[in-house]
Amino acid sequence: MSDFHQKILNFISKKTYQPIKPKALSRRLNISADDYGDFRRALRDMIRQGQVEMGRNHLVKPAQPHGAVTGVFRRVSAGFGFVRPQAADGHVGAEILIRENHTADAATGDVVLVRILRKPNRPDIGPVGEITEVLERATRQFVGTYFERDGQGLVRVDGDVFRHSIYVGDPGAKGAKPDDKVVFEMLRFPTTEDRGEGVISEILGQRGKPGVDTLSTIRAYNLPDVFPEDVLEEARQAAAAFHEGDLEGRDDFTQAVIITIDPADAHDFDDAISLTIDPKSKHWQLGVHIADVGHFAPPGGALDREARKRATSVYLPQRVIPMFPELISNGLASLQQGKVRFTKSALMDFTPQGQRAGVRFANGAIKVKKRFSYEQVSEILALETPPEDLDEDVYQLLLRMRDLAMILRKRRFKHGSLELIMPETELEYDEAGKVSGAHFRKHDVSHEMIEEFMLAANEAVAEQLDNLRVPFLRRVHPAPEPTKLDAFATFARSLGYKIDQPQDRFSLQRVLHQSAGKPDVYAVHYALLRSLKKATYSPADEEHYALASENYCHFTSPIRRYPDLTIHRQLGQWLRTGRAGGNEEELFALGDHCSRMERRAESAERELIKVRLLDYLSHRIGLALEVIITGVADYGFFGQAEQFPVEGLVHISTLTDDYYYYEETTHSLTGQRTKRRYRLGDKVTVEVVRVDLQRRQLDFRVKPEPLAPEPKMRKKKR
Repeated sequence: MSDFHQKILNFISKKTYQPIKPKALSRRLNISADDYGDFRRALRDMIRQGQVEMGRNHLVKPAQPHGAVTGVFRRVSAGFGFVRPQAADGHVGAEILIRENHTADAATGDVVLVRILRKPNRPDIGPVGEITEVLERATRQFVGTYFERDGQGLVRVDGDVFRHSIYVGDPGAKGAKPDDKVVFEMLRFPTTEDRGEGVISEILGQRGKPGVDTLSTIRAYNLPDVFPEDVLEEARQAAAAFHEGDLEGRDDFTQAVIITIDPADAHDFDDAISLTIDPKSKHWQLGVHIADVGHFAPPGGALDREARKRATSVYLPQRVIPMFPELISNGLASLQQGKVRFTKSALMDFTPQGQRAGVRFANGAIKVKKRFSYEQVSEILALETPPEDLDEDVYQLLLRMRDLAMILRKRRFKHGSLELIMPETELEYDEAGKVSGAHFRKHDVSHEMIEEFMLAANEAVAEQLDNLRVPFLRRVHPAPEPTKLDAFATFARSLGYKIDQPQDRFSLQRVLHQSAGKPDVYAVHYALLRSLKKATYSPADEEHYALASENYCHFTSPIRRYPDLTIHRQLGQWLRTGRAGGNEEELFALGDHCSRMERRAESAERELIKVRLLDYLSHRIGLALEVIITGVADYGFFGQAEQFPVEGLVHISTLTDDYYYYEETTHSLTGQRTKRRYRLGDKVTVEVVRVDLQRRQLDFRVKPEPLAPEPKMRKKKR
């Protein structure tokens, strides 16, 4: 055992030891900067050997008793569940199967302690365990539908978190009526022997009434939808102190031709673009101007406190829950057309070939000349001549933006960047505000232009902070596990794609490119997405795998993302003093918090979209849809509708024309007699047969082919 191993073990074994992060541990052990690399290697060795564990927020702690694992529990609708072990120095172990009678009273999302009952004995068979203790509850607040039975008040919880309804007291508790959507606090979590008990804390309204589904989602995900009074008061004070003409300490870009391009229904505008060509060098001069929201929200104030807590804005259908009050997010900081607004500006110089030759950062002031939606820009660029009501200088700017963006885009792919085409749902509404349909949002040249410029600015800022050798919140996307890529390659080959080296990003890039525009595009791209690790916020010096970028951060959306605001503050400090600080321990904790809040926001948005689509389909039983098979199992297959963004299950019991068996290697169900095959990526016509709004489930069945008319019998001649 090395000196470092012994030092670490002695220190963390003390009774008075409280878990701390590696950097802090090295300081406590008086590890010099020269020896820090050896210290980290020793720590990694000890984690692999099971002597030390890395807990939540990257805290170093002594190993748990032999055979015990800490992780996050996830229950499936069948009753059993899985525990995903917490990461140890970036490595996550195999998921642990927890059978229903060994789940104790754990609920999805809880942090639990697991005793391993059976270790994996084959590569395809994972470990099995039992939950011995719930260490941390994900939540005690749940949302469901109230009903009464046998003189008791009960709540059927939304989704498949719990298999049975929860007892909430005598009938009419809190004034609840059958079919009301209610919020309740769990007093006693259910087990296999006990249905559990809760107390109603809020009645949201009758199920199906306008707005109740939105409020249910907000409460279910514990989203903060009201700003405290001191936060609103600080926003008012900031508004009173703001003067458009006070540009002291700022570069004046108000005479430049600057535009914004955003969704048509955007509520805030936090990025704007200027672009010229230097007549001598022929270099591109790109300006990415980002709303300086930090000017209105100093660190430690009420606005900052609330924004840090929320960490992100939440974009629900027909409802935005902003990170900052609208006076800031939709007013003072928003880059509105014709208004002087303050910015943090990244001014980048690119060669004609798209290589960055220089960059300058500035506290700026701009005045947006024209606000565009993505649709407007796409229409303009599709025309041979500009619209008569569009200023020539603005039109020329759009043409330059398209040309530079395509150069940068081509260069990015040449470096191995991966582009996943994932469907983004947009609901359609009638005049009464009810869902009348849905479609996938377009992602065309106008989106690609803004995307390339934002990527360029984010990378430039990250490189600057990296050069200053200060810790900062990076957008980290670790490289995937080789076994995951091997599984993706097997799947891609089953669809007819050639892929020899799945660990080679250019091989992956080729498959993504070849599938674009084909019916199986979403199946292929989603399969690769599942093979990749999740992107997170962390000060760890790691790459962004999908973008093939060594240094990457989020800088371009500080109105709606707190990590971007931290980058703005560090950049601002450097502009003022020539230095930029950063506390690595605090950033690890903040990155973990922001990553969790981001996942919460995304889950809430997906949940409400799904609820509204299922409600729409519940009134359209028998509707025929063309679907692409996105998943196959021994119990049936899942289909993603082509023209309608929903996914449902075709259960094997509904395939009555033959006996179908599951082939794992080809991801298919094959008929024993007919040899008919349902395979990943195949297109099938199905019908909607069942919608379970409570459990969020949709069932399809394959639409029967019309029977051929029987041949007419010829009459015999007499």
